[in-house]
Amino acid sequence: MQTERLHSLFKSFKESSLYGRYIHTKSIAELLEHPKLKSCVSSIGKSVNHENIYSITLGFGSKKILMWSQMHGNESTTTKAIFDLLNFLLASEAESRSILETCTLKIIPILNPDGAKAYTRVNANEIDLNRDAQDLSQPESLVLRQTFESFKPNYCFNLHGQRTIFSAGNTKHPATVSFLAPAQDVDCTITNTRKIAMEIISEMNKSLQKQIPNQVGIYDDAFNLNCVGDTFQSYNVPTILFEAGHQFNDYHRELTREFMFQSLVVAIQYISENNISGEQYADYLKIPENQKLFYDIIIRNTPNGDIGIQYQETLIDDTIEFIPKVENITDLSSFFAHNDMNANGHEVFTAAGELISIGSANDFVWINNEKSSLKLKKN
Repeated sequence: MQTERLHSLFKSFKESSLYGRYIHTKSIAELLEHPKLKSCVSSIGKSVNHENIYSITLGFGSKKILMWSQMHGNESTTTKAIFDLLNFLLASEAESRSILETCTLKIIPILNPDGAKAYTRVNANEIDLNRDAQDLSQPESLVLRQTFESFKPNYCFNLHGQRTIFSAGNTKHPATVSFLAPAQDVDCTITNTRKIAMEIISEMNKSLQKQIPNQVGIYDDAFNLNCVGDTFQSYNVPTILFEAGHQFNDYHRELTREFMFQSLVVAIQYISENNISGEQYADYLKIPENQKLFYDIIIRNTPNGDIGIQYQETLIDDTIEFIPKVENITDLSSFFAHNDMNANGHEVFTAAGELISIGSANDFVWINNEKSSLKLKKN
């Protein structure tokens, strides 16, 4: 699909009721009750705190795609993209009709509703569901496994979000979108199952490079059978990890949201229109592996070294606040920043007038008797 068409579809079908980072079950409740969607929605289980976990099933084709979002409750960008996708699939576009004729999609928009409500990575028992694929100790893990076993998907999409620290390879480019065809054995063998996932990723990357060149990365593929993607891949079901990352000044992830929507459309349409063999996987191997080379802010050239600052995403009164916290003070000349500042050899002091130190959190600092804000710039 051409870039212009993908962009047009996003503009037409973006779900306007969803915005920002704090997305939880209440955020999507009215959407699940929409007349066009309601008959497709099922409650498939309960969370630790007895919140409903929902699935949405669309289409009647033989190619079955299972996808789930917010396994980590604070990774919500792909949930927004899911509802943009649903608006597109429920419309009368030629592309959506073709997809639903050839594919059946089962979508879990929020697998970890307790974590989503608390804006935490883990569930209410403080368990990382993406490390529970073997123990299956949590009700949310069991819901996903039971859905996998009953639906018997041909493809799995594991939808996540990643921190602002990642670069696309050893470069100054942020990893705005990352993918992975997870390993299915300790040797990270490029099996046929992985090749199929790699081929689909190659198609998505080809589309994204036209819009965000050099900003697509590959996530670490170290094998861990406790991870859901590795487990499902080991069952010979081609599985793709999607990671929604950072674009310049896009801390609410509204720009990245579009790239995730586009990637989902490209992947599903490619599955719909092709019998994927995995033979076209080689371009995947050219995508650079993510590196951790970014800070949100670096204040360079202080007498004590460079000051690396990361925003701490904190839920306060149902709003995500981005609190600047000093993570490192050292030579950061080999690192990049989403916001570079220059102290020009001067000391940096906190709002209270103390010399800045690791662990301190401040909305602004004093440099050469001038007040410099560390707060996010408004989009």
